[in-house]
Amino acid sequence: MDIGVGLPTTVPDVTRDRLLTWAREADRYGFSTLGVLDRLVYDNHESLVSLAAAAAVTERIRLATTILIAPYRPGPALLAKQLASLDELSGGRLVVGLAAGGRDDDYRATGAAYQDRGRRLDALVVALRETWSGGGPVPGIGPRPGSGGPGLLFGGHSPAAMRRAARHGEGWIAGGSSAAGFGELARRAGEIWTAEGRTGRPRTVALLYACLGPDARARAESYLRAYYAFIGPKAEMAARAVITDERELKDTIGSYAAQGCDELLVFPCTADPAQLDLLARTALG
Repeated sequence: MDIGVGLPTTVPDVTRDRLLTWAREADRYGFSTLGVLDRLVYDNHESLVSLAAAAAVTERIRLATTILIAPYRPGPALLAKQLASLDELSGGRLVVGLAAGGRDDDYRATGAAYQDRGRRLDALVVALRETWSGGGPVPGIGPRPGSGGPGLLFGGHSPAAMRRAARHGEGWIAGGSSAAGFGELARRAGEIWTAEGRTGRPRTVALLYACLGPDARARAESYLRAYYAFIGPKAEMAARAVITDERELKDTIGSYAAQGCDELLVFPCTADPAQLDLLARTALG
C-alpha cells in the first residue's frame, strides 16, 4: 500500500515557508502523494494554486486533489485549462480527485446551484475529457495533456458517487471513513465497478487525520472542531477520531492495508515541519 501525506493548506499555522518546506520534504522522504483538501468559504489556501507551488519545488511525488469540489467552479473550459497546465508544469504528476461536496455555502459564494451538483459534475467530467482531447464545446483550449489528461478519482460514499467513479475514473476515494468501515465501502465500490462493465477493480484511496508529538491531541482537536464546525455536533466526533499515538497510526495503516486499500493519505493538523518528520518516521518506517 502506498502512503501519501496531506499538504497542510487548511491548518491555522501554515505559512508560505512552511508549505514549501513541507512539499520539498515530503518529496524527499518518499511519500507517494501530496494531497490537498478543497474549501472555498474557509481560511485556507486554494487547492490548485497550492499544488502549483508544490509542483515547483518537487520532482517525484504525485500531486493530487483529494478532493476538488468541481461543480462550484465557473465552468469546464477554465478548469480544464488549469488542470492541464498544472499537469504539464508538474511533469505529468497530477491526479485529479473530484466530488460534489456537501457545503452549500461554497456554492452560494460562487452563485452555483447546489441541488443538482452531482448531475453537473457528471457533465463537467465529460467536458474535461473532451477539452483535453482537443474537442469540447470550445475546441482549441490548451495545453493538451498526454495520455488523455490526468488520472481521475472520485470521492463519495453514495451509490451515485461510486457509479461516477466506475463510469469516468480510475478509482474511488473514501473520505471520512474508518479502517473498520473501509472494507465494506470498497466492496460496494467494486461491485458497482463491475456492474458498470469495468474489468479488474478500482484503485482505492483513503484519508485519515493524524497528529503526533507533544500536545498533539489538543492541537488536533482544536483545528478539526473549527474545520468541521459546519456539520454541527458531529464535528466533535471528527475531532476525537484523529490519531495522536504512533502505535495507533502504525496499526491503522496495517488495517487499511489488510482491507485492500491501494493508497492511504495521512493528513496533518499542523504545518510544523517537525510534524512531517514524525509522520514520516512512523508511517514510512
